[in-house]
Amino acid sequence: MKRSNLLSHISLIPLLLLLTFSGLGQEKVVIDKVVAVIGNSAILKSDIIEQKRMLDAQGVELGRNPECILLDDIMFQKLLFNQAVIDSVVVNEAQVEQEIERRLRFFIQQIGSRERLEEYYGKSLDELRDEFRDPIREQLISRMMESQITRNVSVTPSEVRAFFESLSEDEIPMVESEMAMSKIMIEPAIQDFEIQAVKDRLEGFRQRILDGESFNTLAILYSDDAGSARRGGELGFYQRGDLHPEFEAVAFNLRPGEVSEIVETRSGFHIIQLIERRGEQVNARHLLLQPKVSPEVEAETRSKLDSLRRVIMRGDLAFEDAARRYSDHPSGRSGGVMVNPFAGTTRFRSDEIEPNLFFLIDQLEVGEISRPIQTMTEDGKMAYKIVWLRDRIEPHRANLQQDYDFIQKLALQEKKERAIMRWVERRLEHTYVRIHDDYAGCEFDVKWLR
Repeated sequence: MKRSNLLSHISLIPLLLLLTFSGLGQEKVVIDKVVAVIGNSAILKSDIIEQKRMLDAQGVELGRNPECILLDDIMFQKLLFNQAVIDSVVVNEAQVEQEIERRLRFFIQQIGSRERLEEYYGKSLDELRDEFRDPIREQLISRMMESQITRNVSVTPSEVRAFFESLSEDEIPMVESEMAMSKIMIEPAIQDFEIQAVKDRLEGFRQRILDGESFNTLAILYSDDAGSARRGGELGFYQRGDLHPEFEAVAFNLRPGEVSEIVETRSGFHIIQLIERRGEQVNARHLLLQPKVSPEVEAETRSKLDSLRRVIMRGDLAFEDAARRYSDHPSGRSGGVMVNPFAGTTRFRSDEIEPNLFFLIDQLEVGEISRPIQTMTEDGKMAYKIVWLRDRIEPHRANLQQDYDFIQKLALQEKKERAIMRWVERRLEHTYVRIHDDYAGCEFDVKWLR
């Protein structure tokens, strides 16, 4: 019997997962059951419960019928995932690990501490990572599949205007308070003796590995890459173009088990050991050391930015010109204008600004410049910056003059949703679907049963 047929048969009863205890007979206790089947994918009651638990941890409320909403969403994800498997859509394992770490950081921030998160789930962080890995991989693959379906969808200015004019007054969304900012960022110079000390230390680790010590253990103990250190320095599979060019040039030329000489990138200094190569993908482990900035140089950098701030505030130099001349960040070329990585615009909501920066910016009047604050570069290096509050937009109902980009995104999202629903309807014509009677009263967004 084919697997799909087997699933269709067992879903009719539905499937029960049983714990059996011996003693004065056998007592069977139902601990889980299949609540839906879509294609070759079975959805368990525990899947819904776990999703709800994660949303509860984030303070997300789903209304009167949360299980119906979650089942609807999970079935949609499974439909996308089934098609992704057929189309051989895959994700980089490094993306999976990065998403796991991002979500754990978010959960810890929401719940208060690592210890409270572990207490809430009754599991260690490492156990949570292992538990999250497969579901997150599936979600990322489903997301990629959804992107492929909508990759050619776009909206014209006339469609944006037509979308906005189709909204009733009550449907026009409120725009939260937003800020527009520019920055000048300077990375403190690292002195030569600090660089040499790191190289000497790294060469010592390399020799210890060559003499038989475990690369994994040394990476866990000493690597400055916290994300990979807990995995013994292992990065997971990366394709060409995903890593620093200097790192790739070495990693792709190593033999399995071979340890590289010291490699310098913008992130710092590495030694690399190849684990496995699959064509144009490599899985390697590394031990990263980053030279530290001396307290004296830190103080000099803060002083330089503070002096620059006073010069700009006196009117002797425009902020944009100062950014082009002094900023070490790529945004300096555009006068220091900060771009919101979440929205792709130059406007930021309060929850999209790092907390230590928001605390300062929220106290400023439009046109003022913050004092120097410590920050991190994209490569994880310490830096300092000053930030100019260019504009603050008060909450208001969206309009085409002020909020065209925002309305364009809403119009595009609606058009993409229509494209997705057309795709779902076509796929369901050829997909087996079964939903347990417990959910017969649910009002789903998708008409799953024909």
